Amino acid sequence: MASLKEMRNRIGSVKSTQKITKALQMVAAAKFRRAQEAAMAARPYAERMGSVIANLAKSVTGPGAPVLLAGTGKDHKQLLVVAAADSGLAGAISSSVVRAARERVYELQAAGKDVRIICVGRKTVAPLRRLFGDKVIATFDMSKEKVLTLSSAKPVADRILEAFENGEADVVTLFYSRFKNVVSQVPTARQLIPAVVIATDSSGPAPDLKGGVYTYEPEETAILEALLPQNLRVQLLSALLENKAGFYASQMTAMDNATRNAGDLISDLTKQYNRSRQAQITKELIEIISGAEAL
Repeated sequence: MASLKEMRNRIGSVKSTQKITKALQMVAAAKFRRAQEAAMAARPYAERMGSVIANLAKSVTGPGAPVLLAGTGKDHKQLLVVAAADSGLAGAISSSVVRAARERVYELQAAGKDVRIICVGRKTVAPLRRLFGDKVIATFDMSKEKVLTLSSAKPVADRILEAFENGEADVVTLFYSRFKNVVSQVPTARQLIPAVVIATDSSGPAPDLKGGVYTYEPEETAILEALLPQNLRVQLLSALLENKAGFYASQMTAMDNATRNAGDLISDLTKQYNRSRQAQITKELIEIISGAEAL
């Protein structure tokens, strides 16, 4: 049985841990608000861009369509872009994304596909390199990016485009954690190449153009050639912002649970310490009384 001094030291250690988890919870709560606002602000822009591309794509079909829109016509070479957090202490948010990507890799390999992986975020590198070391072709560390902007997503987008243009990929799929609410983040797979041109802005009725039609200058194909690479960066940025909001929400919840668990442990240890102390005092009293009676 542990001595009273050892129990006091353990209680003090747990109290120190509780202070750390409480501080981390408060920091995560402060950062979460800003991250949530950034993720929510990016969604309409990404959705509107998807709507514009969908409208343009209606009149661009056949062999003249941009390659980022039409693809290579094959799906043998699959490139998975796995985006997660750069730090831990946030529950299973990163491992959930890695698990979803891992399952997709196994499915593709079983179907005879050639798989390549790009890791975005330090928490994706170790598990994916351990399982698919030769498949990881690039890694990106976002921990130095204090504020995520389009320039933050540009290196990743450039590497994806390079892989596509060099014939390393026919299909590119992004895995990330979509922020739903404070307690729910959903591992999501989104196809980036060929671009999925489904208008996502369906919250209201279509506008009445009164018989008018859209005209574009220059022609639709030229606009898409310029817009599709930009759309790739926008979709990546939106995913990174979703990841960041989900990370702070998950960390806030995890640290709150850790603080509560530390409080419960302190209570249990304090009760155990008081019982042991009382038992020791009782034993000493019995020894004193027994010694007095012997005299």
